[in-house]
Amino acid sequence: MISREVTITNTIGLHARPATFFIQKANAFKCSIWVEKEDRKVNAKSLLGVLSLGIAQGMTIKLIADGSDENEALDGLEALVNTGFQE
Repeated sequence: MISREVTITNTIGLHARPATFFIQKANAFKCSIWVEKEDRKVNAKSLLGVLSLGIAQGMTIKLIADGSDENEALDGLEALVNTGFQE
């Protein structure tokens, strides 16, 4: 199990369209992935779970992965966040 903190830089945060890109990327991996914000942790492969965190621009979240491709999963998700979700 590994984890990594990332800061959301896009203007609208992880809402609707960016959250959809995020969960699609997460679902491309076999490992279990979670998103943690403050004291809440949700499945990164669940759109409703990710949206329920209310992640806005400038917030730092923790990505947690556990499984055979955990390193690739966190690298891919971090890269997606760093591109600003192509906005």
